[in-house]
Amino acid sequence: MNMDRIILHSDMNCFYASVECMENPDLRRIPMVVGGDPENRHGIVLAKNQLAKNCGIQTGEALWAAREKCPNLAVKAPDYHRYMDYSRRARKIYLRYSDRVEPFGPDEAWIDLTGSPVLSRMTPRQTADQIRKTMSDELGLTVSVGVSWNKIFAKFGSDYKKPDAVTEVTRNNYRQIVWSRPVRDLLCVGRSTQAKLCEAGIYTIGDLARSGRGELRRLLGKNGEILWCFAGGFDVSEVKKLNEKTVGADYDIKSIGNSLTAPRDLVSDHDVKMLMYMLGESVGMRMREGGFRCGTVEIHIRDKELRSFTRQRKLARPTVLTEDLVRCGYALYKENYRISETAGIRSLGIRACALSPADDPFQLCLTDDPIRMERSETLEAEVDKLRRRFGNNSVRRAVTLGDSMSGLNIKADHVVHPVGYFA
Repeated sequence: MNMDRIILHSDMNCFYASVECMENPDLRRIPMVVGGDPENRHGIVLAKNQLAKNCGIQTGEALWAAREKCPNLAVKAPDYHRYMDYSRRARKIYLRYSDRVEPFGPDEAWIDLTGSPVLSRMTPRQTADQIRKTMSDELGLTVSVGVSWNKIFAKFGSDYKKPDAVTEVTRNNYRQIVWSRPVRDLLCVGRSTQAKLCEAGIYTIGDLARSGRGELRRLLGKNGEILWCFAGGFDVSEVKKLNEKTVGADYDIKSIGNSLTAPRDLVSDHDVKMLMYMLGESVGMRMREGGFRCGTVEIHIRDKELRSFTRQRKLARPTVLTEDLVRCGYALYKENYRISETAGIRSLGIRACALSPADDPFQLCLTDDPIRMERSETLEAEVDKLRRRFGNNSVRRAVTLGDSMSGLNIKADHVVHPVGYFA
């Protein structure tokens, strides 16, 4: 391939479902999905096997809807410890080919082969095929691999043919392969962005690439320029070097977050505040355990129609306090969403970003009371000790009492989420 870099993107097909079928081969003979607890309404299909896919079941749909399509559907609760074990084993395989392996969630990774000794005996496609065979032989899983000169088109290639396939996106064929596809197939184009682009007459990735850069900035802000670069093949971001000791399990931690699909729709400000405190306490405790302060708070909201958005705000000073996280997160919610029974919230998340060591010095604001801050930090540290000793729900805030959700152990039952491209 005539290009300056050679980047692969490997995507483990139907990852969670494939692992479950590997561990229990009987599941291969029946329609099955991996999903949350339907009793607690964590009922979304996270992954499906081929038989379930043949029934029309889609990732992300509610379990009740999936059962309407397939009454004999088998549902397995997710086992994240098992999935992360397979993920680490996969990354060890990738490290045989390059030390530049960048995970993109537990089931995907970029591999930069540029300058790798393996290319002296194999072409990029042959390398991709060998990775596919090794993954099948050693893990029992299939992968789809994209090969290109940049990360975005390599990712596109792994999505282009599934399952168990290799797609090369070159400088000679990307206009035929990539530009003809709907704009939603480009990384970082979600439902809302797609709608805005379609309203502007931009339907395909090619339409996006041929649009004016300034026009896209006016339409989408800075994100418009980024997507223009992605569509044109101009992405030059590097594949990060993997830490071989951790096998990618722990990059430098840049954020700590928790989200939850609520057992019932949130239909009032009180509902949101209650769940935000429960999530915020989980995030705050993890942050304190890791020895961090955060400088930015981010919230994620998904409504009943599965429309979602993310908002964030920089804090006046770094904090380790749950109260600060929740106060900022709740203010972001109030500024950006009007809740009601018809516009309820299905899923809520809060994230502490821009982390720094807790013992780093920082500038106080003129209105800060350092004695009160120290007392608050000491109090939360003592509450953390009680929860570690007697259970996460041994100490609870009054706002969470008297509701069916108050007994959820959010910190223990957190969900593993893929990382964002710009994380």
